[in-house]
Amino acid sequence: MSGSIAAPLPATVAASSSSARTGNRKVLPGFNLTLGYTVFYLCLIVLIPLSALIFKTFGMSWEAFWAAVSSPRVVASYRLTFGASFIAAAVNVVFGLLLAWVLVRYTFPGKKIVDALVDLPFALPTAVAGISLTALLAGNGWIGQYRSRWASSSRSTRTAW
Repeated sequence: MSGSIAAPLPATVAASSSSARTGNRKVLPGFNLTLGYTVFYLCLIVLIPLSALIFKTFGMSWEAFWAAVSSPRVVASYRLTFGASFIAAAVNVVFGLLLAWVLVRYTFPGKKIVDALVDLPFALPTAVAGISLTALLAGNGWIGQYRSRWASSSRSTRTAW
């Protein structure tokens, strides 16, 4: 049956599908406006500063660029950032695997609460978490006010805690 031709659609089906395609109904009203607003603020907050960083970098000589990225303070920030990230990733691998194993294999009281706590970082924006932790750990925060009594100075320590 290599030479067979598919049968044409009945006239009622063809007419209804073509009118649905040409209709002016939108599934998401206001989508174009919100998309434009989102792209505008993405450009304003992310892309313009990022492009300024790139243009500033290309405006520097190689010696000035190397001096900027290899100064002792910048290298210390690299070391702290990558070291803390590596430690956090290692801890997350160990405890995440253990927690996933327990949640999948066993039933226990409070399992739904633990599962909800696991899902919380996916629903909570990073900025909200950062502001909340800052409010808690600041010198006048709930935890920070007690910490400031026994800690010498947070400026002289290597880590924030």
